Amino acid sequence: MTEDGLPDDETAAERKMRFLFALRSRGVTDIRVLTAMERIDRGHFVRGLFAERAYEDMPLPIACGQTISQPSVVGLMTQALNVQPRDTVLEVGTGSGYQAAILSQLARRVYTVDRHRRLVREAQDVFRDLGLVNIVAMAADGSFGLPDQAPFDRIIVTAAAEDPPGPLLAQLKIGGIMVVPVGQSDTVQHLIKVTRHETGYDYEELRPVRFVPLVEGLGTE
Repeated sequence: MTEDGLPDDETAAERKMRFLFALRSRGVTDIRVLTAMERIDRGHFVRGLFAERAYEDMPLPIACGQTISQPSVVGLMTQALNVQPRDTVLEVGTGSGYQAAILSQLARRVYTVDRHRRLVREAQDVFRDLGLVNIVAMAADGSFGLPDQAPFDRIIVTAAAEDPPGPLLAQLKIGGIMVVPVGQSDTVQHLIKVTRHETGYDYEELRPVRFVPLVEGLGTE
């Protein structure tokens, strides 16, 4: 029993219901995305002082000066990506690992890279604990993508670039989709959906967002 007299499982169920309601109210309506976000408990990816706020729709600090995005933004980015069951996805910016874990429920394989080795190690531990065997996480300079594994059906970038990075555009399959925040790090950025066609790229502006900047090179941790 909890302090308010409710059984532990009942409060967990209510918490999950509120979490999903918040996602829907902010525009996450794709049933596959909602199901994936119901399966993957955000609480596994938030540590320390902020653990009790894991189920609120807000970004939270994590190690290495980074953040875990608010769940509604994770849901909206995933929804825009329109991942299919046979897709191979590249994520640039592993962070806590939460976004990659969501993607793992929708795609055949997820490659995720981060410039901070510590974040990659910690995310790998969580993936292992949760039995998420279709995620490959590695420390790398994500601004250059993963040319050895390219091309990708879908690419998602969880840090803001001034423009969609050329190497990532080049690693997108014909018919593929990339979702990336674009803009200066000290101003409001815009979430952009890029679709590659035989003759070029289509760009669709989705919504204003705020992300940490995309930085070249490996981190010190």
